[in-house]
Amino acid sequence: MLEALRSGWITTGPKAKRFEQEFAAYVGAKHALALAHCTGALHLALWSLGIGQGDEVITTPFTFTATAEVMGYLGARPVFVDVDPGTFNLNPARVEEELESGRHKRVRALLPVHFAGQVCDMDRLLKIVRDYDLKIVEDAAHAVSAARHMEGRGMAQVGTIGDLTCFSFYATKNFTTAEGGMITTADDALADKIAVASLHGMNKDAWKRYDKSGSWYYEIHDMGFKYNLSDVHAAIGLAQLKRAEDFKRRRAEIARRYGEALRSDDALQPPYVEPGVEHAWHLYVMRLRPEKLRIGRNQFVETLRERGVGCSVHCIPLHTMHYYQQMYGYRTGDFPVAEDIYSRCFSLPIYYSMSDEDVDYVIDTVLKIARENRR
Repeated sequence: MLEALRSGWITTGPKAKRFEQEFAAYVGAKHALALAHCTGALHLALWSLGIGQGDEVITTPFTFTATAEVMGYLGARPVFVDVDPGTFNLNPARVEEELESGRHKRVRALLPVHFAGQVCDMDRLLKIVRDYDLKIVEDAAHAVSAARHMEGRGMAQVGTIGDLTCFSFYATKNFTTAEGGMITTADDALADKIAVASLHGMNKDAWKRYDKSGSWYYEIHDMGFKYNLSDVHAAIGLAQLKRAEDFKRRRAEIARRYGEALRSDDALQPPYVEPGVEHAWHLYVMRLRPEKLRIGRNQFVETLRERGVGCSVHCIPLHTMHYYQQMYGYRTGDFPVAEDIYSRCFSLPIYYSMSDEDVDYVIDTVLKIARENRR
């Protein structure tokens, strides 16, 4: 980062290009396009597929608002379907039911979210998009470095499966550029379209215009947006990418220790990992069994915080939010699985620099609160 600052070249330039190349190599993608954030990546991905006014995109309500809000940018409608009660991911059976119902004639794409870092059932989702002639855009904001065993392919890395995959490098992610995102794709035409659109629709990057090999002349070829990633942010990403495997291993180790210890109390429900999934462990989301406890999720979380364990809740289902109810007519009760998960779940701290003593303290505190509040 200091090298980028001292060079005088701080906007999109050679470090952003290098970050794209190294990230593409890391996930095994043909193309990687660095962007200002994952929200922009999701927007550009749907836009590049021609999704627009009146179109529909099937996605999950159990996600952060960015997944669905970008559809509104394009005049499209999010079609929510309920999630799998074990993985919290988009339930392929519910997707099929929605498509077979005939209620949605303008579905153009699926937008699955690899929630917490666990990869969706991509074999089934890919079959659905083939059967219905749809596109698939993966929200992989939680899933950098995740993979899944797939029919005929073996272990498939997230970033190489769908038509387009969108990653986040926000400050809380497994590795970060402070703010940033990336799209990967194997489609040359989509990659070219996104590259041009990410910087005002110009046919030349800024750094190509101003370095010795470039020209001052530029043309506007398409509608454009301001979604380019700066070299300063890319430089952070390059340094973080070198450590990505170490980060991944440590998160997996913490998750393993949590799971082994917390299964000892039947009031606690650690996360389930499907066979054949290489989980990224962006989040460690567990649930309570309220019938076993005298306190609910909210009080459990507050007690953890009072005792020095930072935790949060991911995610509040979108269909229960005012905007999605007013804009699209959704109502609380529409997706009972997502609502049940939300009512009982919370996320324990999981990050590379946690010491073994930190992990032990979290485990001991969770178990102690559960014991203190048994029915």
